[in-house]
Amino acid sequence: MRLEIAVTSAAGAGTSAAEGADTVELCSSLELGGITPSQGLLEASLEHVDGRLEVHALVRPRPGDFHYSASDVDTMVHEVKHLLRQGAAGVVVGALTAEQEVDVPVVRRLLESAKESNPEARLTFHRAIDQSRDPLAALDLLLDLGFTRVLTSGHESTAGEGLNTLARLVERASGAMQIVAGGGLKLADIPAMHAAGLSAVHLSAKRTVTTLADSAVALGSRDGADPTAYAVTDRETVRAARAAVNAATMGS
Repeated sequence: MRLEIAVTSAAGAGTSAAEGADTVELCSSLELGGITPSQGLLEASLEHVDGRLEVHALVRPRPGDFHYSASDVDTMVHEVKHLLRQGAAGVVVGALTAEQEVDVPVVRRLLESAKESNPEARLTFHRAIDQSRDPLAALDLLLDLGFTRVLTSGHESTAGEGLNTLARLVERASGAMQIVAGGGLKLADIPAMHAAGLSAVHLSAKRTVTTLADSAVALGSRDGADPTAYAVTDRETVRAARAAVNAATMGS
């Protein structure tokens, strides 16, 4: 079973590599569900991991839903191209129609951009599948489109709650696509994920740090929130996740 950590910094990517993760999903603004990382962040992260793991870049131009405007799509097409040419091993993309179906024309454009930039790129459809009308029907489309991975919580708020659907997705994929369990995943969920046939798990492994002072002035719109707080990748959590994955795999 592979371990993927969602990170928002080069330091987090380096920590994940040092503690045995197989992949990182690189993004910014994880508190918003993640948006596309900058090219500088990708470059620094690649330096920090030094080839020890794969870096997959999230391509999401804004928070909110996954029904995108023409300008959003143009932005994503360019982001896919630049991130892969810069050295990302894969991209994590997704788009839905207003009716909550996979937006095939948009997704095809993104995949064409990816394949033109790097024919060997790993292609992941992200948790937009969890907002789709029918995740099993969506999976069939993603297989036909050529995705290699899909990140999903099993159409529930958390992967633990979505375990039954995750198992059905694994069965439906029949080994043709890697189903990655993620979204509110807890370390205690990992053995059940392995037992259900999942070949990869995804978690943020984050903790919040703060330098709160009485004089701190809020610079954004988070009323009442600590204006100095931010999330970092927690080394101990990554280490514990690696141990849990190893134990589940060894116990099978």
